[in-house]
Amino acid sequence: MKEFLPSDFLPILVQLGAAIGFIVVTMIVTHSIGPKRNSELKDAPFECGIDSEGDARTPISIKYFLTAILFVLFDVEVIFMYPWAVNFMKLGWFGFVEMVLFLGLLMAGFYYVIRKGVLAWDKD
Repeated sequence: MKEFLPSDFLPILVQLGAAIGFIVVTMIVTHSIGPKRNSELKDAPFECGIDSEGDARTPISIKYFLTAILFVLFDVEVIFMYPWAVNFMKLGWFGFVEMVLFLGLLMAGFYYVIRKGVLAWDKD
C-alpha cells in the first residue's frame, strides 16, 4: 500500500486556493466597480411586476415539501440506473441481480410512500 505524502495533495490545494481566490477577487471587483443606483422603485419588493399583498409568513402545506423531497429522492435513485444500463453486458447476471434488488428496494420505498398517503393531495 502506497503511503501518501503531503506533497501528493499540493495540486489539490493549489486548485482549491485558486478557486477560492478567484471567487473572492471576483466578488470584491464586482462590488467595487459595479453601478450603485439607489431609488425608491429599485428598492421596492416585487414579484412578476405585481404589488405584493398579504404576509410573507403564511404557512405552506407540508405536502408540498414532502412531494419535492420525494421527487429528488426517487430521481437520484433513478440516475443510478444509467451507468448500470451502459455496463449491462459487462456486469452479467451479478449486475442483473443487484439491479433487481435495487429496484425492489426502490419499489418498497415507493409502496410505503403511497400507503402513507403522502402523494394524496385531496386528503387532509
